[in-house]
Amino acid sequence: MSSYAAPLKDMQFVLAELAGLDKVAALPGYEEATADVVEAILEESAKFTAEVLAPLNWSGDQEGAQWADKAVTVPKGFKEAYRQFADNGWNALSGNPEHGGQGLPKLVSAAVQEMWKSSNMAFSLCPLLTLGATEALEIAGNDAQKTMYLPNMISGKWTGTMNITEPQAGSDLAAIRSRAVPQADGSYRIFGQKIFITYGDHDMAENTIHLVLARTPDAPEGVKGISLFVVPKFMVNPDGSLGARNDAYCVSIEHKLGIHASPTCVMALGDGGGAVGTLVGKENQGLKYMFVMMNAARFAVGLEGLALGERAYQHAVAYARERVQGRAIEGSASGVPIIRHPDIRRMLMLMRSQVEAMRALAYVVAAAHDAAIRHPDAAEREQNQAFVDLMIPVVKAWSTETGNELTYLGVQVHGGMGFIEETGAAQYMRDARITTIYEGTTGIQANDLMGRKIAREGGTTLKSVIGRMQQTRVEVARQAGPEFVALAAALGRGIEALQLAGGHIVANYGSDVRAVAVGAVPFLRLTGIVAGGWMMARAALVAQARIAAGDADPFFPAKIATAHFYADHVMAAAAGLAQEVVQGGASALALDEAMF
Repeated sequence: MSSYAAPLKDMQFVLAELAGLDKVAALPGYEEATADVVEAILEESAKFTAEVLAPLNWSGDQEGAQWADKAVTVPKGFKEAYRQFADNGWNALSGNPEHGGQGLPKLVSAAVQEMWKSSNMAFSLCPLLTLGATEALEIAGNDAQKTMYLPNMISGKWTGTMNITEPQAGSDLAAIRSRAVPQADGSYRIFGQKIFITYGDHDMAENTIHLVLARTPDAPEGVKGISLFVVPKFMVNPDGSLGARNDAYCVSIEHKLGIHASPTCVMALGDGGGAVGTLVGKENQGLKYMFVMMNAARFAVGLEGLALGERAYQHAVAYARERVQGRAIEGSASGVPIIRHPDIRRMLMLMRSQVEAMRALAYVVAAAHDAAIRHPDAAEREQNQAFVDLMIPVVKAWSTETGNELTYLGVQVHGGMGFIEETGAAQYMRDARITTIYEGTTGIQANDLMGRKIAREGGTTLKSVIGRMQQTRVEVARQAGPEFVALAAALGRGIEALQLAGGHIVANYGSDVRAVAVGAVPFLRLTGIVAGGWMMARAALVAQARIAAGDADPFFPAKIATAHFYADHVMAAAAGLAQEVVQGGASALALDEAMF
């Protein structure tokens, strides 16, 4: 079983050279996020995740969360790890200082969260939901709710959840039927059942704060009639102490393909007379508020794809170096480590290059998020927000789809041993599988990208991003050497493919939406691959500049070589994906539904 070591050097490279940590630290309110402070935070996080969280990953998967008598217990060691996690301030990293948070940028939080997820995906899901819930309450909660809940949620003393999905509704939020009945004291009694509620119950924290979607009696039909309520597991007294147990219980947990240590709960609200909740924001505006949580969660789930790809890569490299099998293809007297075999090298490079591309894109989007919130210039805020809105579905869906592919490759590198649970490679593949479904499937993300982010605005933001890609391509083309010739050519072909596919969507979405929608997922994948190639080209430019300045660190030639591989092997798919977007609609819709 391999250990986990955070890839600090690449993280710090991306933070400084691609995401612009210095520019983020210059934003109002982020002045403390200096390079030396961030370096210390990352080093401490690397130590905590390697020594505390990673050792529980395998054992937690084997033991799993347990349910009995409407209560959930987490695997051995998780409670103690969570106590350390909260006591050390990790949950408060990006929280609002007004409520006890450290107020650090999303860029820094993203790097730290990647470590949580790589070291122990199942554990990391608990703070993920809490962070999303705190963001929603920050934006939509009233002063009393913020005072009552946020300090303990930000500190990690209490955890948070999203209670959205219902058995009959799935991803169709218009079909939600949970009821919220107003009471004389201004509170509501909530009745209904919610499914797939991550950490809906557990024994790591003293209280869990549920954010619940439900309908009031006079609510209009569809998504326009959904309201958001805060429903604590234990009622909170005016002095902040815990009161009576609320009528919100976990009545079972799911038996899942992966993330066994993370309880996925079926929640029953109101079986004993009604779960007490208070309205968050305005009535019938719940979906708008919940999207705050969902967008934060979508970005975080994208980090899961990256993180599991990184962990699978580390595991596969360690195995490939140690496993001796077969003679070298060019001839050798005895067996060699399998890392000498060309196909193993190809798979490892596919893993490495795509992990680096995903990390760069995710961190750059996080930095743009920080600028969208804090930049003093309104036009800059607007431009950065448009970039974030465009890229959130890409970070979420492309990274998770790619993460699934990389964990699959990790098993393949192990050969037959990868299929044996004891090697650990299979766990990453099992854990990754849910990520393409969490917070909206890949198809849902692709439809969002195609409809809301491309067609609705006529491709304006996409054109702006393509312009920035073109600038990078021109810089790459000025460099000498075969690697940069290949990089410039591949990025140029990728840009052409993205322009072609994006133009097709803008031109045809209004007249033939069904045919265009067939290409939504290929378009999202195309966008991710080309955006990743853009990031890799930028990284290669920085590395070349360092080498030209006399830096002999082997990290920089390796960065160029990895970018070259990405250009040759990953970017090659761009043209085919564009063709699928442009030409694939008619054939996909040709068969009558009865013929399936």
